[in-house]
Amino acid sequence: MRIALWLVMALLSACQASLPALPAWQSPEGLQHPELGQIVELRTGALLSPAQLLERLAAAPQVLVGERHDNPDHHALQLWLLRALAAQRPQGSVLLEMLTPDQQVKVDQVQAAIAAGQAPPDILSALAWQPGWAWSLYGPLLQHALRQPYPLLAANLERREIMQIYSQVPPLQGQASAAQPVREALLVQIRQSHCNLLPESQLPAMLAVQQQRDRRMAEALLAAPEPSLLFAGAFHVRRDLGVPLHLRDLHAEAGAQVLILAEVGSTLSAESADYVWYTPAQPEQDHCAKLRP
Repeated sequence: MRIALWLVMALLSACQASLPALPAWQSPEGLQHPELGQIVELRTGALLSPAQLLERLAAAPQVLVGERHDNPDHHALQLWLLRALAAQRPQGSVLLEMLTPDQQVKVDQVQAAIAAGQAPPDILSALAWQPGWAWSLYGPLLQHALRQPYPLLAANLERREIMQIYSQVPPLQGQASAAQPVREALLVQIRQSHCNLLPESQLPAMLAVQQQRDRRMAEALLAAPEPSLLFAGAFHVRRDLGVPLHLRDLHAEAGAQVLILAEVGSTLSAESADYVWYTPAQPEQDHCAKLRP
């Protein structure tokens, strides 16, 4: 019995030792917060180690990871997760909100060129990288993923598709994603993120774009080789508001796991995600101040 227990402990220690080192914190706020670094399984309230989280995520056919776009710790943890999960089992594909379908050919060409030892000198131009996504934050993940054997896939709408939605709002098919409480909660988020300055007449189109983005991400996940891994903004991956609802409407929610990277002090429920990993915070900024009269 003691020998068996020793073997189990040895295996667990070997698993821990094989994990890549966790990145150092970069954001300046919340470094003394008691939640800092905690990984919480929201259904049970249990605290998990990174190895325990990986064990759960590695068994999922689809993993959805939500970020705050401007938090460098979220990007560092995403790269860590990608490396650590690939060490647990072969990675089928990685999908990014930051890539659109019209970039996919360029992404494939860059990946093939890198595999052939002919990396382009200007990778941003080669990818037609959109300047709205800070390369200083996304570059390390992209450069790692482009050197892997699995595909790196677009998960967002193209600009022309967004303009089509603005000109004629399409109906959203599905009971879960089209439920009125979901739409109302998303409208609150859209109003707040636009400083409560949007004309009411624009809200239906803004809501449609948000939900059609989520539907595209769900469809992209279903078409991607498994196990698939999606990186997107936190609202996009939330179980109660985003992509998982669209997976349910497409009859394909089973097995998907949601991890949200959240700044300390944030509040999340089991309805929002399966797991939360608390990180330091970026300094609060009033982005609306310059827009107010």
